[in-house]
Amino acid sequence: MRALVQRVSEAAVRVDGEVLGQIGPGLMILVCAMANDTEAEAEKLAARIARMRIFRDSAGKMNLSLLDTGGAALVISQFTLAADTSRGNRPGFSAAAPPDRGEGLYTHFAGALAAQGVAVATGRFGADMKVALVNDGPVTIWIEA
Repeated sequence: MRALVQRVSEAAVRVDGEVLGQIGPGLMILVCAMANDTEAEAEKLAARIARMRIFRDSAGKMNLSLLDTGGAALVISQFTLAADTSRGNRPGFSAAAPPDRGEGLYTHFAGALAAQGVAVATGRFGADMKVALVNDGPVTIWIEA
């Protein structure tokens, strides 16, 4: 699985003008299931992200995790993270999991993150979503399981 993690002071996702999920301080996570991913990889990625020390401690150093701060996570499905841009001008997405498998892994990832003790909000798989966020730092990290 692939994820793009952004430390945020706030984030929200809307579909057709309706707010589906929103958080205050925490992480906005764009996540993509790849063709050969497993539920074990989703769980591993969730555990790594929950414990990733990218929040400031009292000395201003990135030394605290999402679990340490009690922050929340907004998890958004993002198949375009599978983009192959190695040739031509149009990205290819054949490395992404098929939609039915991708949705299951996305849901499993969000559940695994919640099982770590993180408050999780989500978007809607496959929907045309409008995501708004205030990146804190900015801190943006690419991670793969």
